[in-house]
Amino acid sequence: MAKHRPKLLIVDGYNVLRSGARYRSMRENPDWTDDVLNKSREALLRDVISFAGRDYDAIIVYDAGYNDYSEGKVSTVGGVRIMFSPKGSSADKVIEKLAHNAREKGVETLVVTSDATIQDTVFGGGVDRMSSDGFGLEVEMVNDDARHETVPKASRKSTVASRIKPDVLEKLKAMRDGK
Repeated sequence: MAKHRPKLLIVDGYNVLRSGARYRSMRENPDWTDDVLNKSREALLRDVISFAGRDYDAIIVYDAGYNDYSEGKVSTVGGVRIMFSPKGSSADKVIEKLAHNAREKGVETLVVTSDATIQDTVFGGGVDRMSSDGFGLEVEMVNDDARHETVPKASRKSTVASRIKPDVLEKLKAMRDGK
């Protein structure tokens, strides 16, 4: 059996939420909290879980460099690591470091962002990139595929008559009918 190369999905959280068409509309209808990004962050998490599946280890990095209380700790939800960059460090720097470390370890890496600087910095050497809108489209395709796979299919009723050769079935019918 061929050995599979490990894969890492790194998502530039706030960049995707602000520039991805799939998430922009969610800010217009915020949920019950006073955080307008709450609904879209939850949607992004669900989408990353769905997209990553069993193929990728995934991490969403949010920028919190200006937050005096951010320590850069990582939490895990649904198998996806979520990280707010530590005080004084941007999400860009964290993403670049994660991508560089993964490349050094030979991990196939995909970075989702529409930030041109990050794209230019991480591209190459086993690191691929995908735009925020591209990610949204990929997620929609994954979700469509999942919906189609779960559509119930009509099963064919298997009977004894369907397993008997046609000529034998005719003889049995004739015997039954007394002919």
